[in-house]
Amino acid sequence: MSRIVPQATTVTCPRADADAVVTEWGVAELRGCTLSQRAERMIAIAAPEFREDLSRHWHDHGRAAHE
Repeated sequence: MSRIVPQATTVTCPRADADAVVTEWGVAELRGCTLSQRAERMIAIAAPEFREDLSRHWHDHGRAAHE
């Protein structure tokens, strides 16, 4: 089960407070990034078996809503 999910239901930390996210697959530097850049960077550090689904979901649902 991936901890990086396509949608958040409860926000525990404001977007501006998250500088970086670290997983066993890498580090996503988020400060100063657009929502699209943030999504792409988070997908890049998700477990490899979940990246394709996360990317597809972002492309189909998230990107258009945030650009």
